[in-house]
Amino acid sequence: MELPAIVTLLAILEYMFFTIRTGFTRQKYGVEAPATSGHPEWERYFRVQQNTLEQLLVFLPALWIFSIFLSPAVAAGIGCLFLVGRPLYYLGYVKDPARRTAGFLLGFLANAVLLVGALYGAVRSLL
Repeated sequence: MELPAIVTLLAILEYMFFTIRTGFTRQKYGVEAPATSGHPEWERYFRVQQNTLEQLLVFLPALWIFSIFLSPAVAAGIGCLFLVGRPLYYLGYVKDPARRTAGFLLGFLANAVLLVGALYGAVRSLL
């Protein structure tokens, strides 16, 4: 289970990076807390952070349930696709929100495979 643990920790570190960048840009563009809108560039950083948090809600349990019922190594490999998709999403969205699609789709695909696989594995273990 070391591989899914490493992927989990890398996902959390990635999220922390997005959070730190959001904080720096909040200060750079003078968006006073607790505001969630302001300068358009800051809003893009904020949306990346929030979308990543939303995706982690699916990613982490699906990664671990897939690992338990099917394969930790395969789960970690699929999880790496998520880890690559998030920075692509970040770079695309911050530059131009229309360029976020490739990164989003890579992360979404990884989540979908992990989720369906986890459900399959859990149901199979009942039989």
